[in-house]
Amino acid sequence: MFDTERFNLTEYCLAWNAERQPDKAALILLDDTGIRGEISFGQMYDQVRRVTAALHALDLAPGSRIMIRMGNRLEFALVYFAVAAAGLIAVPTSAQLTPAEAGFIARDCGAAVAFVADGLEIAPPHPGGMRLLGLDWLEAAIRGRRDMAPMHLPAHDPALMIYTSGTSGRPKGVLHAHRAVWGRRPMGPGWHGMGPEDRVLHAGQLNWTYTLGVGLMDPWAHGATAVLYAGPRDPSVWPLLIERAEATIFAAVPSVYRQMLKYGTLTPERLRTLRHGLTAGEALPPPLTHRWFDAASLPLYEALGMSEVSTYISSGPETPLRLGSPGRPQPGRRIQVLPLDGGTDPVGPDEVGVIAVHRDEPGLMISYWNRPEDTAAAWRGDWFLTGDLARVDSDGYYWYDGRSDEVMTVLGYRVSPIEVEAALSAHPAIAEVAVGPRKVDDALTIIAAYVVPKPGRAGELDLDGVNAWVGKHLARYKWPRDLVLVDSLPRGVNGKILRRALGAG
Repeated sequence: MFDTERFNLTEYCLAWNAERQPDKAALILLDDTGIRGEISFGQMYDQVRRVTAALHALDLAPGSRIMIRMGNRLEFALVYFAVAAAGLIAVPTSAQLTPAEAGFIARDCGAAVAFVADGLEIAPPHPGGMRLLGLDWLEAAIRGRRDMAPMHLPAHDPALMIYTSGTSGRPKGVLHAHRAVWGRRPMGPGWHGMGPEDRVLHAGQLNWTYTLGVGLMDPWAHGATAVLYAGPRDPSVWPLLIERAEATIFAAVPSVYRQMLKYGTLTPERLRTLRHGLTAGEALPPPLTHRWFDAASLPLYEALGMSEVSTYISSGPETPLRLGSPGRPQPGRRIQVLPLDGGTDPVGPDEVGVIAVHRDEPGLMISYWNRPEDTAAAWRGDWFLTGDLARVDSDGYYWYDGRSDEVMTVLGYRVSPIEVEAALSAHPAIAEVAVGPRKVDDALTIIAAYVVPKPGRAGELDLDGVNAWVGKHLARYKWPRDLVLVDSLPRGVNGKILRRALGAG
């Protein structure tokens, strides 16, 4: 039963597992050589309670932001659940971010504490009073004698903030409540079909909502074992990891499935324990679905979602796959397609509009952190506008039609073109630049940069050199993968760059 006045996502995910199956593996961490770490539910809950007590002893104000910059490690999960248990707000961040990008997030959220693994940095200036803590602090906390149970809090209290790219070019914090984990329940019958006997291997990084949810919180909410990978990003390794972990469910972005097929390491023996695959983060091309099924003879279930609400439309064991469609709204979700030009009455069948989620959805964000204008702009009456365009057929299946804003989805990441353009425009040989997504084939989309060189300096511009420049400012997944020199950029009558026209002609 969902108690809105006494709820904590840590207790929801861990307490009953620790009581009923304390010796069962909660989390297995793999690298390219084998098992790198493993922890049972009993051990995890015990250590979380000890770290919770150590956090409480820091005398932080309720709701203080705790930044996590640790990569895929057991300690990431430990810190994340301890922060929620202590009534604080976890701010997971990618290990791929540059120190400058991490520094922006620390300042923007006003982090009181940052947990940073060896080899990772947060560029100054830091927020006033921010404490940098590492693995040594955690080890001491785990050895401590004091422990503390998760605090009983109103379910609407904030617990998690994920930074995502925005149309302004500045990453913005998406603030979620403890209730968000309860709001994930419809994904069970509607998409992933997890149960206590499952071992769920996710190909992503823990800072991402897709991984944090499907790869960690969902398995634990269903009493299943979570499996994560912390080795080199070798695209041929995933079938071997499925076999090694005896995974029953595998989750990744479509490009990972494409790589698995491309590198020829996919064999029935390696997939003998797998029941099905899950995919989200970008659209699943029908040819890739065909190729996967021909090679694996297993279903591949797609979902559509975003950091602000996680997944809400999907196919799954109870929703048959329809090629080219992400599926139907999960059971209990209130989803509509609203007109592009305003109003709260849904559009007609097969008419394109913007997907909207009703405000009573418990998985919906609280707000954008310190961005009241962005928060207000995302609402139309009682409906949150996702920015995803779609039409609905007579059977209730949704057909994705892109974004109403200009945020790109590339390799599962949401990337603001403005952010990439800002980094490129400072290059001394670039006069003007625009970036946009470019489809290489049905399964792969890359970032392309269209550059107007300064007079006489075109010879100074090549892809490697430009990315060496961009790499000082942006995480690798935001780098252009193609560089096109042009005489001018396509613009509308108001002078605005026409991104949809980039690469045309």
